[in-house]
Amino acid sequence: MVARTAIAGAVAVLVMGIAAQARAQDDMNTNAASAAAGAPGPRAGETRTVIVTGVRAALEQSMRQKRNADAVVEVVTAEDIGKMPDKNVADAIQRLPGVNTQSSAGGEGGFGENDRVSLRGTSPSLQQTLFNGHAISTGDWFVLNQVGGNVGRSSSFSLLPSELVGSIVVQKSATADLVEGGVSGAINVITRRPLDFRQPLTVEASVQANYNDLAKKTEPQVSALVSWKNPANNVGVLLQGFSEKQSVRRDGQEILGYTPISATSAAAVANPSLAGVKVPTFIGAALFEQKKKREGGAFDIEAKPSRDIGVDLNGFYSKLKAPHQNTNWLAAPANSINSAGLIPQNPVVRNGTLVGAGFTSNAGEVDNIYRPDAGGESWYVDLNGRWRATEDLSFTGKIGRTHGVGFDHGDVYYQNNVDGGMVYALNGMTPASVSYPGGNTTQPGSTAWAGGGEAQSVDKEKYAQVDGEWRVHDNAWVQAVRFGARWTDHKRTAEHPLETRPGPNGFTNPGPAWSGQMYPSDFGSDLGGSVFNNYFKYDGAALGAWGAVPGNRLLDFTLRHNWLDEFQVGEKTAAVYGMADIGGDGWSGNFGLRAVETRQTTIVNLPGGPNPITGSAFGPYTPTTYERTYRDYLPSANVKFDVRSDLVVRAGIAKTMSRPDYSALGGSVSLNDDALSGTGGNVRLDPIRSVNYDLSAEWYYMPKAMLSAGLFYMDFSSIVAQGTSTGSYYNNKRGTFTDYQITSPYNTKATNKGVELSWQQPVWNNFGVLTNYTWADGELDGGGEMLNASKNTYNVTGYYENDRFSARLAYSYRSSYKAGVDRGASQHVDSMPSLAASVNYKLNEHLTITFDALNLTNETIKMYAENKDQPRAFYSNGRTFYLGLRGKL
Repeated sequence: MVARTAIAGAVAVLVMGIAAQARAQDDMNTNAASAAAGAPGPRAGETRTVIVTGVRAALEQSMRQKRNADAVVEVVTAEDIGKMPDKNVADAIQRLPGVNTQSSAGGEGGFGENDRVSLRGTSPSLQQTLFNGHAISTGDWFVLNQVGGNVGRSSSFSLLPSELVGSIVVQKSATADLVEGGVSGAINVITRRPLDFRQPLTVEASVQANYNDLAKKTEPQVSALVSWKNPANNVGVLLQGFSEKQSVRRDGQEILGYTPISATSAAAVANPSLAGVKVPTFIGAALFEQKKKREGGAFDIEAKPSRDIGVDLNGFYSKLKAPHQNTNWLAAPANSINSAGLIPQNPVVRNGTLVGAGFTSNAGEVDNIYRPDAGGESWYVDLNGRWRATEDLSFTGKIGRTHGVGFDHGDVYYQNNVDGGMVYALNGMTPASVSYPGGNTTQPGSTAWAGGGEAQSVDKEKYAQVDGEWRVHDNAWVQAVRFGARWTDHKRTAEHPLETRPGPNGFTNPGPAWSGQMYPSDFGSDLGGSVFNNYFKYDGAALGAWGAVPGNRLLDFTLRHNWLDEFQVGEKTAAVYGMADIGGDGWSGNFGLRAVETRQTTIVNLPGGPNPITGSAFGPYTPTTYERTYRDYLPSANVKFDVRSDLVVRAGIAKTMSRPDYSALGGSVSLNDDALSGTGGNVRLDPIRSVNYDLSAEWYYMPKAMLSAGLFYMDFSSIVAQGTSTGSYYNNKRGTFTDYQITSPYNTKATNKGVELSWQQPVWNNFGVLTNYTWADGELDGGGEMLNASKNTYNVTGYYENDRFSARLAYSYRSSYKAGVDRGASQHVDSMPSLAASVNYKLNEHLTITFDALNLTNETIKMYAENKDQPRAFYSNGRTFYLGLRGKL
């Protein structure tokens, strides 16, 4: 911790060592509009164009929007995004107070790109992500987030490049006009509009080369924007496009859960003290390789026929192609003891865990997974209208639809037997040592199993809303009354139409063709410790070719339909609200009430039934529908006091709600036949409900400077937690019923309290610093851990900017947190810092050279189970560098 603190404190000093002379850096002249519901800024019917022309100007504009808002908000403007090492929207806001990011949705482990965002130490599913005030459907590219227990409600930010964004408003205190669904707050991504640009014609483009020093490959990224408006400034058209490639390599060691040693096992009979001791289920050397391509674009057509009427049609499309190959050499201590009946040699028990042992033979395996057509897709079309009926009465309307899908088609799973013995030793938060005495790790073994198949998760929503505002002139306190209604029709499905197994020739035909491929010679060198790496691997195309040979796998969509993983969730909502903007001499605020009705329909497949669907090897089943309707009344109030011209004090109180994750509502059970674990749902879950309290003060003690402090408290009358139970299910690999550890959700109570501190200031000449700290203490009723709750988060950013040169160095730190329950064991992510840098040099008025660097200190993502004597994973993703040229006409 001392070293990390030293690094954090040195960031500003390091940046101050970078100096260059010349003129102010140009960049995109964009609008930091705030027209979405609940965002700070102009009221309905008004527009406000904000021109930002430099990093410091953008920071000042963000600070101004924060100061003027009646609610508790954080703002990032376009120049902030353009001048930071930010490759998607999650990256763009990760350095705001109270914001946490993580690099995975749950099932896929940790990667180098931020994918999920959470607020104030709560789960990502408890914040509401909006695009221009409406929902956006996204899709997860990893199969375990498409089916089973990790189908969440949070948005995947990997589909959202930051080039699309004009500004981002993070609203932490609720208002009645804000779309419900975010207990912890809302993230409103505001895109650019053509009439907000200063020039009649704006053309911007950038080209970059990105290099990852672990993958050792360079890939291109390009983006472009064209915006036109007529001389009368009442018709405009904007087009944007992007194409980004990236090579990914991740070195990892994965400990896939912990299993108690059976009291009836030969090991426990021989040594009774081992009964009930937790033993690693698998210890794997996991090599992940991927080439991602993200491409898409956006459009906006805007017209204002008169000062009283405005129309805007905008849309967005993004597709992520994410084919990948994962090779995992797995030692299997639990199966060696509980299934193979082996007695461990030289057992070492520490903290209730068998941290070391040897075995004369090996129940392990080599997993080879090839997913040639994995990815995700997201789009929306949104039509907005504005009508000023009178000088004091105006209306706005919105109608649209959004669609997202995560898919995994044509994947092949092939498993080799492993010969020889096996010895392992866990080393706490340093990778375990694993060896295979007498075994051969440099050539493929015989076929142990084969599988693969198809999976897909579809998310879609239709929405419509109308809002009105009536300005009041004859009331001393009430300035305006706002009101509105909103309707949505949302559907989410998890589909698993094919899960194959070995066919009649799968065990007798030769395995995939192998031409001597091996793990990289430097595999695991950045993980710490001593990780064995002399392992063979297959080429992905060879795995695909083997899987396509008739008879190697059962490609029968009826027989191999895995209905256990599937569910459908439908939600139809109707909401109305009314609120008043109030104020007087030196104070302002709002209060209101939002009422929402949710009609939920869940369809799950239950085993058996009087007239079941038959033909699946997973057994007969009956699709069963569960329906429920619930209503929420959400009052809120916010007040802001201008104590002095430089001192603002805020307070807020609101009742909030979020709906549970889709997989939590889906009552299906997803099983892992190797790890003997699974996940289940609960169709009767209540929504998450909380009463939130906010109190903060902001001191604007000099131009472009601010010091702020805030307190928050969330009182959850209902929250979703995860519990583990034992159930007997049919094991497809063993051909018999087997006991599984099943993780399933339930409702409980919780509290979450915390402190947010923030400081930003120009410190000397062209230098400046931004820093913030968040302490959050979340606890379930009875003392359990809230998911994704890091107690300590802090960020330190130093920057320099003159006429031609700008640079930033940003350090972030997040303390450990519980990410979930996986394979019957908790999954904590250990504390981790990160360091990123951005440098821009202006060649002339039209061209700027850019350089960005992520994960400069090459941190290892570390995970553990109940304690640090039970490590779960170690991942290294390498450093990523971006060198580019940005142009503007």
